[in-house]
Amino acid sequence: MSSAQSSTQWLSLPVITALMTTVIAVVLPHTLHLPLWVTAAYFILCAWRYLLARQGRLPPPRWLRITLTVAATIGVLLTFGSITGRNAGVALLALMTALKLLELRDKRDTLITLYLCYFLAATQFLFDQSLPFLLYLLGVVWLTTAVLISVSRQTAVGRPWRYAGTAAKLLLQAVPVMVVLFILVPRVSGPLWGLPDDAHGGVTGLSDSMSPGSISQLSQSDAVAFRVEFDGEPPAADQRYWRGPVLDAYDGRTWSRGEAQDFGDPPEGILRGSPTDYTVYLQPHNQVWLLALDLPGAPPKDARLTAAAEVKANSRIYETTRYRLRSYTEHTLEPRLGESQRRRLTSLPEGVHPRTRALAGRWREQAADDRGVVQRALRHFREEPFVYTLQPPRLGADTMDEFLFETRRGFCEHYAGAFTVLMRAAGIPARVVTGYQGGERHPDAGYMIVRQSSAHAWAEVWLPDGGWQRFDPTAAVSPARVESGLGGAVSQDEPVPAMARLGESWVKDLRLQWDRVNALWDRWVLGYGPELQQEVLSHLGLASWQRTAMAMATVLGVVLAVIAFILLGGRERRPRDPAARSYQLLGRKLARAGYPPRASEGPRDYLARITRERPEWRAELQHIVDLYVALRYGSASHPHWQRELRQRVAAFRPR
Repeated sequence: MSSAQSSTQWLSLPVITALMTTVIAVVLPHTLHLPLWVTAAYFILCAWRYLLARQGRLPPPRWLRITLTVAATIGVLLTFGSITGRNAGVALLALMTALKLLELRDKRDTLITLYLCYFLAATQFLFDQSLPFLLYLLGVVWLTTAVLISVSRQTAVGRPWRYAGTAAKLLLQAVPVMVVLFILVPRVSGPLWGLPDDAHGGVTGLSDSMSPGSISQLSQSDAVAFRVEFDGEPPAADQRYWRGPVLDAYDGRTWSRGEAQDFGDPPEGILRGSPTDYTVYLQPHNQVWLLALDLPGAPPKDARLTAAAEVKANSRIYETTRYRLRSYTEHTLEPRLGESQRRRLTSLPEGVHPRTRALAGRWREQAADDRGVVQRALRHFREEPFVYTLQPPRLGADTMDEFLFETRRGFCEHYAGAFTVLMRAAGIPARVVTGYQGGERHPDAGYMIVRQSSAHAWAEVWLPDGGWQRFDPTAAVSPARVESGLGGAVSQDEPVPAMARLGESWVKDLRLQWDRVNALWDRWVLGYGPELQQEVLSHLGLASWQRTAMAMATVLGVVLAVIAFILLGGRERRPRDPAARSYQLLGRKLARAGYPPRASEGPRDYLARITRERPEWRAELQHIVDLYVALRYGSASHPHWQRELRQRVAAFRPR
């Protein structure tokens, strides 16, 4: 058949429809983060190619395709400032996939488009590694594989969906090998190659600075921040303060971490009472903080304790991270404070907050000691008409004076910041601690779920008789925030996350069960790092690398042998192609007549050998062989040819 006819086959509407379904399915998750113009251009190019196929027209001319390619590249460059990196690279890859579909002419172009779909699907894991996305992408890979099998078999390019079962079997056969490799291949602490700088963007979590409104925005997220498994009973709700960044530098509006914290030694501390042992499964947040129940005794592996008793990892948290800690809810932190530290931790910018300074000065004069000033400040927040809200009014130039004397409406960062400024204005060392407060215990699994909506800020004040001590002014304004969480602390008309309001509804139960599935996924898949792998292999008796390698080779050998037996062993396989099945039936009929086919014999050679001895069969066999060759090795596939071949073979009676 001519090349023009062959090209027409690959440009047929069923082929284009199958490819379009695949390329659209593979890009759908990316629409959540691709620029709007890239998404629009992608779908416009797909629709254009579909219209060309429906009208039986060829792709646009080469000069136009080159122009579109250059325009797409320039557009990505102008949008991202580069054509490399995660976001720019995925946007460019998506556009190139759509442009390749637009220029589709033959089988080679079709295969390249499908290979691009595989690669585009894999890039989704740079953005999201959650279980729902994995299940969706498995469906995309299954669809792409079915179309690939169809395209590879020239006799069935117009019916790609019939190979869905074959594609599913191939993927299922790969699962045992995948599981063995996942468990046994040595894990490393970091990636085997460098990822682009923006490869971990888009994650949420605590920052190392705090200004009015920063934590209230984070608290409107229902996402899981981390999960905790306690070895025993968890502490009471009012003791579940999860320590994160400590902020001791203040510029009149924003709190941030002082440089001294990173270079000082871990603080002296007296830890009292029974310790609390627990394991944390921390979600990626693109920062270095390891959240710890206040106060951690010692840092986990690959982390250190800073001068402010923060637990800081040696590298940013880009993936689900598992670590164990021991904390003491009763403690005395840094019982002695140097003079330089005292000056730094009581300093305020010059000329700011005059009314706040005056109020703190009056309290200083009235109180007998530092603790008296602290209690007077807490009583002020408790008795004055302050309101705890997720939607505080916007503050002007002097945020502190406006908040304390005018608006009196704020979230935890407003109260923690104001309390700390009041303490410093009274000459008492104070700092802000950010982290999380509370947590929800899973009723069935027993672990604790801490969501972003539990983000919190409180104050630490240094007192001569007790060192650094925690004071939470938010609890003075709204005790329900500490006792029952965010949902019970704000009014019903405020936009809190769904899980904070669900109470005991069946929807909450359903979401908790789904969280249990996600927790298992995070623990055994995303959190399967070097330490967890070592534990698993030790339980399996494979602690040494020699035993691991031997086990890997043995298991892989058995798995591959089973797959090979399934694919190659057993009885004669029935051909998938209808023409091949008809030809196989013809061979069995002729074999019973004394003319079995030979392994090295093609259909025409087989015909010539038989008709030399049985010329009376020539006419009928000639027609059958011509039909078979046209269907099996030609470039056309017509259902009525298949039907005619099947009927002629069924009617043939060799005697």
